Amino acid sequence: MTVDDFRRIALSLPEATESAHMGHPDFRVRKKIFATIWPDEGWGMVKLTPDQQVIFRQAEPAVFVAVKGGWGRKGATNVRLESADPTTVRRALVTAWRNIAPKQLAEMLEEDDG
Repeated sequence: MTVDDFRRIALSLPEATESAHMGHPDFRVRKKIFATIWPDEGWGMVKLTPDQQVIFRQAEPAVFVAVKGGWGRKGATNVRLESADPTTVRRALVTAWRNIAPKQLAEMLEEDDG
């Protein structure tokens, strides 16, 4: 999995846009961040809930790592891109996107995925 793969999957989600935050690219839905990437380090980050973070970390400990400090305790989760596969990353990005997207928009994606 590459940074470009992560970017392509993130931008494939409804109304997702790329912007920048603190010197690195981020991905937003209606101006709210759901994921970021650190291209130089080959990491992504997804905004999960703490419970979702536990599930992803248990399922794929080589891929998902809690962000250090308070952000990580709130669910911010790093993604080791070199260890990840597109299906796993898409699942994490969709989960993060749904956490941020307005309910009606999130429901549209559920209909498309069904």
